[in-house]
Amino acid sequence: MRTASVFFDGLFTTPRLDHPEGVAVHPDGSVWCGGEAGQIYRIDPEGTGIEQVASTGGFVLGIAFDATASALFICDIGHPGVFRLDLASGKVEPFAEGADGHRFVNPNYPVLDASGRLYVSDSRHLDRPGPAVFRFEPDGTGQVWDARPMAFANGLAMAPDAAHLYVVESFLPGVSRVEILPDGRAGERNVVVELPGTVPDGIAFGPDGLLYVACYEPSQVLRLRPDDPTSVEIAVHDPTAHTLCHPTNIAFRGGTAFTANLGRWHISTFDV
Repeated sequence: MRTASVFFDGLFTTPRLDHPEGVAVHPDGSVWCGGEAGQIYRIDPEGTGIEQVASTGGFVLGIAFDATASALFICDIGHPGVFRLDLASGKVEPFAEGADGHRFVNPNYPVLDASGRLYVSDSRHLDRPGPAVFRFEPDGTGQVWDARPMAFANGLAMAPDAAHLYVVESFLPGVSRVEILPDGRAGERNVVVELPGTVPDGIAFGPDGLLYVACYEPSQVLRLRPDDPTSVEIAVHDPTAHTLCHPTNIAFRGGTAFTANLGRWHISTFDV
């Protein structure tokens, strides 16, 4: 098991890193994350400085760059919807509030496919199930992609071969995957792995081809081979919930993983 360390401590910086949930890596090596008051931050590649580049004025959850890294898509639950930040102008604009007559309740995580289509999970409420995954074209037109309810749809990851969309169901708890049919529709859905005793949050495929799962509780990151549910192992774990403190989303820069810590004011890192 590897050891996590602090990549950037934003407790006493100006601006302060405000309980980040979403995290994404830009091609220039910088690490981007959100804050609980709608902030969008950029941390330099060395982890020595931070700037606030924009704000939605809400509460930022998952974030994802488009294929050219010229725009950042932002899930916000304070103003339930997806926002788009144009990096050149610094302008933040609403991108989507829902589709097919269904408004977002708890838009949680965005991920893009190779064609620039944006998939968005909606965690909704357990006692009021509804569409779990939406999909949007680059021009913002959208649809309910998977109307089947899930147990708090959370982090998303596109399979390396783009044949499946992996979805965290935090209160299953575990990870499911939805087949992406040749015509783009959602196909068969099955549970990849159940993770009893945890609250999984974010997922990402690492450079080793393994699926990494950040757990809000306990404070750890798991990894597994998607075709083998018995392969689950702990990549990093912090029993003190200090260096890893309720890690949520996870992103990679080569062989280095970065995790947001919703319980504190820093970004953690470990090597894979």
